[in-house]
Amino acid sequence: MRQNGAMWESDQAPRLAQRCLEDLGRRWQHVRSVGQLADRLVADVGLPEDVRAAAWLHDLGYAPKLALTGFHPLDGAVYLSRCGAPDEVVGLVAWHTGAVWEAAERGLSDRLARMPEPSAKWLDVVTLIDLVTGPDGVATTPEKRVAEILGRYEASHPVHRAVKFSGPELLASAARARAILGLSDEWPLGSAERVGEP
Repeated sequence: MRQNGAMWESDQAPRLAQRCLEDLGRRWQHVRSVGQLADRLVADVGLPEDVRAAAWLHDLGYAPKLALTGFHPLDGAVYLSRCGAPDEVVGLVAWHTGAVWEAAERGLSDRLARMPEPSAKWLDVVTLIDLVTGPDGVATTPEKRVAEILGRYEASHPVHRAVKFSGPELLASAARARAILGLSDEWPLGSAERVGEP
């Protein structure tokens, strides 16, 4: 698996995310905090490296040079596939946080269906980490995050329409992930569980 002449290694994910997204302000703040939470989960609960890599790379498709369709999960996954990333990383990026609903809203379901399907439990975990991290990288709850997304986009926008329909499933996904990882219902909002803290 090659990227720019080198073998793919999951530990390159933070550097790749930074290189592609650091000029995007709030988007980079969000991605960095999601990645840092995944780093902590590797140490705390043994999160697999591919899941950690996918957390760092979940919004890679927002990078202007990679945005071919305007649907960031697909754009990021296509790029990672071309880089030789493992199918699990590609699939987690492609399908994260209700992407199936947004793909339907954008008329891209057929293209998303060509992406590798990731493990359902690890997809729940990436979705949880994404939903507990606000757009500025500040810890939040899945409920507040869903409400924030709905408030940020106009009702006619594909993201708003997708999250309106997928909201209950997104919250169920987050709850399943907490159970899988043995995390409290408040995670990461506990006093020792702030996003970005060592």
